Amino acid sequence: MQEQKIAGWPKLLMIMRRLRGEKGCPWDKEQTHDSLKRYLLEESYEVLDAIESGDDTALCEELGDVLLQVVFHAQIAAEEGRFDIEDVLAAVNGKMKHRHPHVFGESAVDNSAAVLTQWEAIKAEEKTTSGGARHIMKLNDNLPALLLAQKVQDKAARVGFDWPDTSGPWQKIYEELEELKQAASKEERRDELGDAVFALVNLARFMELDAEDSLRHTVKKFIARFDYIENILNEKNLAWADFTLGQLDVLWEEAKQAGL
Repeated sequence: MQEQKIAGWPKLLMIMRRLRGEKGCPWDKEQTHDSLKRYLLEESYEVLDAIESGDDTALCEELGDVLLQVVFHAQIAAEEGRFDIEDVLAAVNGKMKHRHPHVFGESAVDNSAAVLTQWEAIKAEEKTTSGGARHIMKLNDNLPALLLAQKVQDKAARVGFDWPDTSGPWQKIYEELEELKQAASKEERRDELGDAVFALVNLARFMELDAEDSLRHTVKKFIARFDYIENILNEKNLAWADFTLGQLDVLWEEAKQAGL
């Protein structure tokens, strides 16, 4: 069984080379790094869905799809003589060993918070060694906004730029909501709404919650309750306009009581 698992890796590389080869698949041969970006993103979200569903079969399959995307990109680069999958593996292996001196070296840490602080310090050292300037907030601004906000706040906290406890984030939320209420123009409302959401993300971090996951959970609940009401309307052959907002709210509460 173990031999079969090991054999799977070179088999995947062989399959990808064949797909991109002279007699391979026309679609696969046409792909570029740019054309594949959407698929890497989509497959990553499929992994998240599988994790949330608790379905191990689906998770196994979706992780394979993400791995395929990694191999795909590496094969394209290899064909252009830039790097190959072995270079990718060497880079990540070296990075993991270098950034975990408490495991592979003589460093000692007391807890996970100390690990993260050490991680940021090592990353800064790597940047300086490579000739680049240190920029703690150098992040991928293509990330979803809530995730980006939480990463920004995490990085600030690791260098001590943070509230001492939850009283600061709570007070900031109240302040930002009041400023949003007082905003006069569309531009001001946009800015103040962003500030209020940013403050909520900060509170989520203090509560050890993931803001992105929390909002996604709420959206899914909303959809489930909305579907509940819509199913009732369809069963009775009625339209939304046939109900007052108060009547719809009663059905909404029924959906909540039903555990949706």
